[in-house]
Amino acid sequence: MSASSDIEPHRGSEFFQGVRASIPVIVAVAPFGVLFGMVAVENGFTTFEAVLMSAAIFGGASQMVGIDLFGANVAPWLIVFSIFAVNFRHILYSATISRYISHWTPLQRYFGFFLLIDPQFAETEQRVEQGHPISFAWYFGVALPLYICWIAEAGIGALFGRFIPNPQALGIDFLLPIYFLGLVMSFRKRPLWLPVVAISAVASILAYRTVGSPWHVSIGAAAGVLFSALLPPGERKAEEERP
Repeated sequence: MSASSDIEPHRGSEFFQGVRASIPVIVAVAPFGVLFGMVAVENGFTTFEAVLMSAAIFGGASQMVGIDLFGANVAPWLIVFSIFAVNFRHILYSATISRYISHWTPLQRYFGFFLLIDPQFAETEQRVEQGHPISFAWYFGVALPLYICWIAEAGIGALFGRFIPNPQALGIDFLLPIYFLGLVMSFRKRPLWLPVVAISAVASILAYRTVGSPWHVSIGAAAGVLFSALLPPGERKAEEERP
């Protein structure tokens, strides 16, 4: 059997491993994707525009911020800047996983970073902790179903959301914070997890009270990163070696 025939089944296996890993995530974020489509139409978007926004931005929290600002008729540059502020954490995600995907081609890295959302980052980090390399086949297996379903959910919400008179009363918008909390808790065994989370939370709350939304998201993330970076190397090493 040739070497190429051995590689293809391996790639296919890793791709479907990624697809299986994406299923729980799809179930968790589906209500929020539908909710976005509903809210978008309520704020004057067409179904096509709602779907296009999900396809182009692919970020639930930033899309919600954008929709609210569109509804308020604010300046376009402020909408773009606000979406960037919410998505600033993705820059931190990219810096973290770039060391795992240095063997990818430039085109693969381009698609990888575009599809890098919160659950994709969490799944990638967990796979690294398990000692597995991050292949493009596995990564794409996780990302592609998430991306396709997210776009489809926006369309479903835009088309059929009008049949639900008061979606906020169902509490659907609270599902995503619960999911994010689950992502954060999955890293609780990591060194310095508790102090970093505490610093990020306090900074985010203070920023929300003083600066306002959506800046509290980026400020909280930056505070956690800065706190971790400022710790003396010896202290970080002792924390990592602690059982």
